[in-house]
Amino acid sequence: MLETILAISGKPGLYKLVTRGNRSLIVETLDEAKKRMPAFAADRVISLADIAMYTEEGEVPLKVVLNNVKKKENGEVASFDYKKASKNELEAYFAEILPTYDRDRVYPTDIKKLIGWYNLLIKAGITDFDVTLEPTTGDNIADREDK
Repeated sequence: MLETILAISGKPGLYKLVTRGNRSLIVETLDEAKKRMPAFAADRVISLADIAMYTEEGEVPLKVVLNNVKKKENGEVASFDYKKASKNELEAYFAEILPTYDRDRVYPTDIKKLIGWYNLLIKAGITDFDVTLEPTTGDNIADREDK
């Protein structure tokens, strides 16, 4: 599923890959607007499947962390008000989700972004973070072996 959900540097929110255009990707916002737009190579696009969180033992794929948040929140939008939370509150909340996270390399802004992404995914109806979603048209970037 996360292979076709994209984060674009400098742009808020998450995007779903729709298709590949000429020298660009066509993406759609995950919010209610469902706005489509091109994303170019200069935009620094990254798939959520390629993101990991630092732990004391190494790195944990984002899908594992999202599944942990889902378990904690019973599959609902996060009850935690991450936007107004203090650094200590964010760290305590995240320690419940990923107890061995690296406190030196995972910043409060990373935790806020993670919870915000989780909420966007849940609101968009994306609740199974392990299943691969096919793009509606075009090349399938989910066929890669690096899952």
